[in-house]
Amino acid sequence: MKKISVIRMLFAGLLSLGALPVRANETRPANNAAAGPAKVLAAQTAAWNSCDIDGFMAGYWHSKDLRFASGDKVTYGWEKTLQGYKARYADCAKMGQLSFSDIETRTLSPTAVQVFGHWSLARAGDHPHGLFTLLFQKFGDDWRIISDHTSAANHE
Repeated sequence: MKKISVIRMLFAGLLSLGALPVRANETRPANNAAAGPAKVLAAQTAAWNSCDIDGFMAGYWHSKDLRFASGDKVTYGWEKTLQGYKARYADCAKMGQLSFSDIETRTLSPTAVQVFGHWSLARAGDHPHGLFTLLFQKFGDDWRIISDHTSAANHE
């Protein structure tokens, strides 16, 4: 009789601490929030690899408040960011084939997700690569990048 009540107390204690795993058919909010940005990154990769900078830019917040940092320069605004991409990647050869890897997501709230990762371009003459940190915000049903900090590895 005492063994059963001890087991019940331990089980109740574990439940109150949240130590038991969530059932397999339940989803956690963090997983739902991270799914939107993952879709945006997949769409951006497909657009870039189709030589479509405008399609790639669809993943960004179309606002004058978009923040894009790269190197020692910060650009504000969707239009200025688009102009920068088009100037730097004027043709398909310069764009190369984009891939993202080592993606880590951190759900900040139901409408904000931070994404870390590596980017790389496969081009005929070189293979630039680096890191990025993106801040996504949910607008209605759509997720958009509101801040992008991208760095390139040194080519030595």
